[in-house]
Order: sequence, then C-alpha cells, then structure tokens
Amino acid sequence: MGAGGGGGGSKRRAQRSGRGPAAAAMRDERGSRRAQPIGSLSAWSDLPGAPSLVAPLPSPHGGGRRRPMGGGRAGRRGRGPGGEGRERRARYGGVPAAVRERVRAAAAMSPVWSLGAGLLLLLLWVRHRGLEAVLVHHRWVFVCLFLLPLSILFDVYYQLRAWAVWRLHSAPRQHAQRVRHIQAQVREWKNEGSKRYMCTGRPGWLTVSLRVGKYKKIHKNIMINLMDVLEVDSERQVVRVEPLVTMGQLTAHLNPMGWTIPVVPELDDLTVGGLIMGTGIESSSHIYGLFQHTCVAYELVLADGSLVRCSPTENSDLFYAVPWSCGTLGFLVAAEIKMIPAKKYVKIHYEPVRGLQKICEKFTEESKKKENSFVEGLVYSLEEAVIMTGVLTDEAEQSKINRIGNYYKPWFFKHVEKYLKADRTGVEYIPARHYYHRHTRSIFWELQDIIPFGNNPIFRYLFGWMVPPKISLLKLTQGEAIRKLYEQHHVVQDMLVPMKSLEKSIQTFHVDLNVYPLWLCPFILPNNPGMVHPKGDEAELYVDIGAYGEPKRKQFEARASMRQMEKFVRSVHGFQMLYADCYMTREEFWDMFDGSLYHKLREQMNCKDAFPEVYDKICKAARH
Repeated sequence: MGAGGGGGGSKRRAQRSGRGPAAAAMRDERGSRRAQPIGSLSAWSDLPGAPSLVAPLPSPHGGGRRRPMGGGRAGRRGRGPGGEGRERRARYGGVPAAVRERVRAAAAMSPVWSLGAGLLLLLLWVRHRGLEAVLVHHRWVFVCLFLLPLSILFDVYYQLRAWAVWRLHSAPRQHAQRVRHIQAQVREWKNEGSKRYMCTGRPGWLTVSLRVGKYKKIHKNIMINLMDVLEVDSERQVVRVEPLVTMGQLTAHLNPMGWTIPVVPELDDLTVGGLIMGTGIESSSHIYGLFQHTCVAYELVLADGSLVRCSPTENSDLFYAVPWSCGTLGFLVAAEIKMIPAKKYVKIHYEPVRGLQKICEKFTEESKKKENSFVEGLVYSLEEAVIMTGVLTDEAEQSKINRIGNYYKPWFFKHVEKYLKADRTGVEYIPARHYYHRHTRSIFWELQDIIPFGNNPIFRYLFGWMVPPKISLLKLTQGEAIRKLYEQHHVVQDMLVPMKSLEKSIQTFHVDLNVYPLWLCPFILPNNPGMVHPKGDEAELYVDIGAYGEPKRKQFEARASMRQMEKFVRSVHGFQMLYADCYMTREEFWDMFDGSLYHKLREQMNCKDAFPEVYDKICKAARH
C-alpha cells in the first residue's frame, strides 16, 4: 500500500512538475496542435468544441490509437453499402459546408493578403521617408512597381495598333485625312491673326530628348497624330512612313519582308521625325552617313497651310535645310527612306585595345574599311576600349550564335566588357534585329543608374522581359528634385567631331567629364548644303562621342564644364546633337552651325512669325 500510494503521489507530482511520460505525452499533443498549418482541416478538428475529423478505434491493448473513420477494406476503398458516404464523412468529419468554404477561401486568399500587407508596409515606408526622398534615392522602387508594367502596356497597345492598321490597309486613306486636318489647324491659326508661334501638339514628355520644352505651354499646339508605315516600294527600294513611326516599329515591319534601312539608330522609341528634325546615327554610318542622308524625300505642311514635297531634285533648298531644323520650317508629315536587303545575322568581331593612341589608330583604320558593315567602339577608361566590327551575313556557326536581345541575356555593354577583362578577341553571330537594338534594354548604360541591380541574372530572368522603362514615362514622373539632381550630376551628350581629332577629343572628355563608358560611332559627313557639313569642300570622316552617366570629375559643375566642352567642339569644327542640354549663346550656336540656307528659307517662306528660331527651341533657357 505504502509503495502503491507513494507511486501514485510521485506520478501526480511528475505531472504537475512537467516531468514523466504522461506530461511528455501531453506536451507532444499540445505541440502537434500548434504545428498544424493555419486553415488545415486537421487543425480545425483539434480546436475545443469542434467536431472531430478522426475517431479513436478500440485497440487490443486498450490504447487510444487513432485511425480514420470508415476503416476497413470496404470503407477505405469506398465500396460496399454506404462506403462513399462514409469516405466523405471521414474526409470532412462532419464539418459544416459553410465552414469548409471559409477555410478554403482563407487558404486561397493568403497570397492576396500577403501582397496587401507588403504594399501597406511599402506605403508606410514611403510615408516615413517622404515621397521625394524615395523618388530621388530609391527611384528603382517606383520604376519597378509602376513604370515597368506601364511600359509593357504602352508597347502592347502600340504594337497591336500598328498591326491592325497595316492588316486593314487603312494607313494611306487615314493619312490624307489627317494631313488635311493639320492644314486646317494651320489655316485656323492664320485666320486668328498669327498671334503665337506654332509647334507640334505632342506632349514634351513623349519625346526622347532629355528635357521638356517650355515653349509647348505658350505656343499654338498643332495636333499631329501620324504614326504609321504608309508604303513599302520594293521596286524603288523606298519605304514611306509618317513622322512618329519608331525604329522598333519600322524594323519589325521591314525585316520579315527581307528589308531594312541603312541606318537604324539603336533605341526602339526613336522616331523618324525626331531623327530627321534632329539627327540620328548608327554603326553603319561610316558608309551611309547620318539618318538624314538615307532619306530621299520629305513632305511638309508649311506656314501658309500648303503641302509640299521636297527632294534633291524638287524644292532642293528646303530638302537640305529641313534636317536639324527642329520643326521650325514646317510640319513634317511623311518621309521616304532608302531600303537595303536585310540579312539574318551580323558577324561581329570583338577586339580589346589598350593605350589611347592605339585605340584611336585602330578605330580610325576600321572606320575607313567599307567592307565593314558596322564599326563601333566602347571606351571603358582613358586607356582601355573594345573595338567591334560587323558584317551582314545569312550564314552562321550555330555554336557562336548569341541572341543578345533576349530579355534574360546580359546587357550588351556588360557583355562586351567581358572581352576586355579576359583580354581576348572573339567572334559571334547576332541576329540582325537583335544587333540593331542591342543598346535598347539598358538604354546604353543609363539603366544601371536607375535600377542598380538590373543586370543581375535573377532580375533579368524574373523581370527582364519588362525592361526597359519608357524614357517618356521616366520624364513624365521626374519631379523637380530629380530634374535638378540630373542637371547637376548627370550628363547625356553626343558630340560629333572630325576623326582626326579623336584622340584630343577623348582626352578633353576625360578632363572635363570623366564619364565612362564612352560610345564611339564613325560616320561620313558629305559636303551637302544645310546646317551641318564639313569645313572643306569634300566629304569627311567624323565620329560621334557619346557620354552618358555621372561625371567622376572632382568639383564638376554642369554649366561651366559643358560650356568648356562646347568651346572645344567648336574649335575643331564639330557639332553638338540638339537633343541634349545646350549652354551656348546664340552667337556661339551659329558659329558652330551654318545658318545661311536656314535663315534664307525662313525669310522666303514667312516662317519668322510662324515658328521660333531653332536656337530658341533647343537652348537651355527653353527647356526644363
């Protein structure tokens, strides 16, 4: 008795103290209940007062071992009288249907709740840091969450629209109607007394230029909705297009037909009108010249509302004066561009070069070879570069094909840099359209400043298909703080200088800016009339030096540094692309550009009261 009584007391003490087998069993049971996933039916059955989903079955040893209800061969297999009902009851244990639906709904909604919680935390973080601080210092958050999806929607809409217009063959008929509407707007402006200058009604943020023109708010906006391919003439090898057709749209249209244009500027969103009224260049320009030199005719609505066509043999003065005029001689409504047969691939050769003198010598040598379909250079430091040459071909070694345009591929300039780091040459075959738009996904190398991890393999594989964000949307959402930050700490410039001044030019870029990589693109500049031509009487080989990024020069000051650069470019008889910030005075501007033909035509065609002078549209004071 004493022993038995002592054993019972020790058991009770063990249970109270949390020791012994019984206590351990209780702890295990409580732990198993806590371990059940939220929303699972087995967890429901363990809640107090809830119907049991499993029932204890008698055991030969009297234990509480559990087995599913409906046991037995017939019950388990659903056979025999009432087997199916027993199986259903065993599965749900009598849980009411409404409760089961709530549990399922909760499980289904858990990703939504997680997303909602994440967005709430993001909004709280934005509120804590301040929207302006986030947009300036963490802009990638806004770009990834909002601008990338919006950019995809923009692309899908415009691609579907272009496809539908071409399939329905409605572009030529609509074109004539839209041109008449433009003429009517100009005549209306004239009847109102010509009180204000005219300009295109396209919002400034939709352009690819770095800044938004202030003049849009005070000038008479003429709506020009011309964005279609009008005609592909295979016999003349000419494509006729409207001014808002983009390079991506045009190559997508022509390449399946076996055609392309001689000069395809790299970024998808560059428009024909912008490339004519401003300028455009590509690594094939050492053969064909600038984009304007591949055009054979323009159609414009003039200040009096008349429609004229100009070419080298018809209204030739106007034809040569239109390029670089930025829409100050008339409204461009159509252009005819040369076509050349397309091929499947570009066979590209990468060659690392070290030493500034050797870089310039090699680049100049390759640029003079007409057998090179393409020539391009990426300068990664004052003494390091990769020179690339390419040839169009229909044949390719399968093992060397690189579809660099695929969304999961490394950004092109990073891919090229691998050859420099490995100090080896290489040969690849890139599909032609991928090559034409090789710098699009990373906007050359600008995207690395917006999404610092954008070239990370994980990001490329998961989200690379949404890249790049639309430049127009980046401008639209660029607040005053970001604008000032970019103006003082960011450079986007293209300077066109004679090839013979390349070495001196790179040294000047290094001293005044110290921005890398630098983009080198050669082009032949014919001695045609107009604002841009060589100093001598013959065509001359030039090079475009593109600087995009944050200057590393100590004590960089945007205005002073750029004025120094502009002075140097004028001294070597070079030119500044007009999309970028221009700090020159009016006198300095017309010292750089030849305005003789331009001013003559503005006088003859009564443009002075209709359109501002080109300087007044592109100078720093005219943009913000």
